[in-house]
Amino acid sequence: MYASGPHEALEALFNNAAIGIIIVNTNGEIILVNKYALNQFGYTEAELIGNKIELLVPSRFQSKHSQHRSNYHTHAHNRPMGTGMDLYGVKKDQTEFPVEVSLSAYKTKDGDFAVAFVSDISKRKASEDALLKLNAELEEKVADRTRSLTEALIKEVELNELKTKFVSMASHEFRTPLSTIQSSAYLISQYAQAEDQPKRDKHIQRIASSVTMLTDILNDFLSVGKIEEGKVQVRITEFSIEQCIHDIIEEMNTIIKKGQTIIYKHTGNENVVLDNTLFKHIIINLLSNAIKFSPESSEIVINTEIKDDLYIISVTDSGIGISEEDREHLFERFYRGNNVSNIQGTGLGLHIVAKYTELMMGTIECKSEINKGAAFIVHFKPDANYEKNLIH
Repeated sequence: MYASGPHEALEALFNNAAIGIIIVNTNGEIILVNKYALNQFGYTEAELIGNKIELLVPSRFQSKHSQHRSNYHTHAHNRPMGTGMDLYGVKKDQTEFPVEVSLSAYKTKDGDFAVAFVSDISKRKASEDALLKLNAELEEKVADRTRSLTEALIKEVELNELKTKFVSMASHEFRTPLSTIQSSAYLISQYAQAEDQPKRDKHIQRIASSVTMLTDILNDFLSVGKIEEGKVQVRITEFSIEQCIHDIIEEMNTIIKKGQTIIYKHTGNENVVLDNTLFKHIIINLLSNAIKFSPESSEIVINTEIKDDLYIISVTDSGIGISEEDREHLFERFYRGNNVSNIQGTGLGLHIVAKYTELMMGTIECKSEINKGAAFIVHFKPDANYEKNLIH
């Protein structure tokens, strides 16, 4: 098709332009629309001519658009529309699509007019959205990786700190039992006569006690290491709490001080659903502490109560007690109270107890005053996960 003059050339340009072109008057009425715009919005020319331009604007924006249109005609000049905003057009079937609009104004003897050049930017918007999504995913991956590296670094620092504290603690705590073993081994060698057997037995017992102490220290450190590395496996079984406690008391009777007695009381059902090994470690540790920090001829009371789905275990002594300040840090690694510096210990036992309790979804609290004894209360409230993990 060839244009025979300027008017025909302009008409050809208007109708064959690869962009939507819509001309409106000062009332916002569409007076001219090209074929590309008709295809964009899905209307025929007859359906648009004479209608307000707001017909092509989503209903939620129409009132504001009408106001902006009036303002534009008051101060008409060439510019992009809605700079910094997301603009949308609406088709005849009410489908919305993102657009870019450039505005131009011109005057004739018939009045003032505005020309809107409309571009459908759906594909570009989709690409931008995909790029934003990709960037967000990449940022999240970077953030996850950063978190992982940070956590790994923190874990490494904590483990190094744990090793440093252990070396410091070991150098102090190992000294006494090692010195005892060395001196007793030497003295045993000096008792060569048959009548010296009681003396030999005394030192053999001291060696055995010191070896036990060293073993306990190493076991505490190994337990903390496993906890920190997440290697402690919880194996849920059903067992008799009464039988378990009685067995522990029988074991502990070999280390109680002169005149100390352990009293055990139980109420409620007999069976519980817990990790038997972890539970025994908790009770042995609490009972050992009660024996260690209580005087001779004192009572240590263990209470267990099973009611509905709640297990309550308490170990109460009448020992040296724990200050309020110390109770705030009681379950931290290597923490030892101000009033126990002269008593052998690693400061790991209660930390392990708290972690084992937590692994079995329990809680532990301490009630105590200086020189008025201490009570450790453990609560377990098994849920559906216990049933799933129950080993038959």
